[in-house]
Amino acid sequence: MTDGAHDGIHAVGAYAPRLRVSAEEFADAWGSFEASGIEEKAVPEADEDALTMGWEAARRALEAGDADAADVDWVGFATTTPPMAEEDPTVRLGSFLGVDDDATRQTFTGSTRAGTRALFAALEAETDGLALVVAADCPRGEPSDEREHAAGAGAAAVLVGPDAPAPITDRAEHAEPYPGTRFRRAGSDDVEGIEVTSYDREAFRETLAAAVDAVDAPEDPDAAAVQAPDGGLPYRAAGSMGLDNETIHTCATVQDLGDTAAASVPLSLARALADGHETVLGAGYGSGGGADAFVVEADDDVPAELALDGNTDLSYAEYLRRRGDVTSGEPSGGAAYVSVPTWKRSIPQRHRLVAGRCPECGSLAFPPEGACPDCRELVEFEPVELPSTGEVEAVTAVSRGGEPPEFAVQQQKSGEYGVAIASFTADGESVSMPLQVVGAETSPAVGDAVTTVIRRIYEQEGVIRYGRKARTTE
Repeated sequence: MTDGAHDGIHAVGAYAPRLRVSAEEFADAWGSFEASGIEEKAVPEADEDALTMGWEAARRALEAGDADAADVDWVGFATTTPPMAEEDPTVRLGSFLGVDDDATRQTFTGSTRAGTRALFAALEAETDGLALVVAADCPRGEPSDEREHAAGAGAAAVLVGPDAPAPITDRAEHAEPYPGTRFRRAGSDDVEGIEVTSYDREAFRETLAAAVDAVDAPEDPDAAAVQAPDGGLPYRAAGSMGLDNETIHTCATVQDLGDTAAASVPLSLARALADGHETVLGAGYGSGGGADAFVVEADDDVPAELALDGNTDLSYAEYLRRRGDVTSGEPSGGAAYVSVPTWKRSIPQRHRLVAGRCPECGSLAFPPEGACPDCRELVEFEPVELPSTGEVEAVTAVSRGGEPPEFAVQQQKSGEYGVAIASFTADGESVSMPLQVVGAETSPAVGDAVTTVIRRIYEQEGVIRYGRKARTTE
């Protein structure tokens, strides 16, 4: 039985990018597809990364659980692909969501096992409020490598706390040194392995089986969320864990999203609970030879909000363009320069659309700087967080050559993008602002509703700038 401060799962959320590339596209390009059991995989847009996908999953878990960011006392972020090699991503994630500044933040990385390690740490968190576990990943490899063929993208978030509808009734871990099964060298973006198939399979099977053997698992669980570096290996290890293939397949995501690394088990767990399965066995594996196992026995329905469907198919050439393999990079000179200290002062506006209300006349101002736009008084604006949904007032498209230089890399990877002027209303007062439009519909009509999302704006001086963009409301 678990003995931590929190006993189980209150709600789950999940997100995957809308872009997909199929196994057939790889086979046409390379003569074969090296990732068994994967039919297609999710591909991040040029302005998406593990942090923006994690925010998408986290806000869905909070909405599903009818919880507010202020209810969260502990945030854990798990990934093998942090956007910055050295910088705590939980600080920005907490700012995107509006988590209190004094909440505990922990980052888990360096292994595909990071997702289950974060979940175990959340169960131990000594807090009065909720713990939010966010796992997001988008691994990559050399174009011809089997790990690159499998590499997908996705994120899941799990809201953990006491008196949960889905208690985690047991958990255990096991470690057995198996160097070389999967690794990424310092300074490299690409995952590698030593390519000894029998050795890789033995490490995966024996380590997971030992972890599962150490928990009090049900004889016939409804579903099993098993680490999936491809669409074949989990099934090769099924018998060693006392499972049949259907129990794994019923909540697997690898065949549709690809290898989601640290998010692999949390994504399958989210799908299992969203589908109403009552007993779920979780089994996470990490390179080097570490494994975690846990048992979820749901007493009641678990609120869930998942967005895992794709709607845009890419050719292999378009896929390479999104990866940045066939683009030339940012042109030298001419970009608008906003210093990091100046950008820092506008973070509440960029991360959460915080406007200002004039204490003299009650008008809204965005950004909340300088004199009131209505009464012209120099005032100290009262902060007002705008709703995430607005209405398009004007729209245009930016094509190649028309973009500001700091947006050139995104333009090269994604092509033409839309820019809208959208209005947002709070307490009867409205403000308007320009926003880049993302998603399948990048040229919405005047009067359409748009919802703001967190994306990468651009990178300057080595620092990634994040902020709100707009997506047509479904």
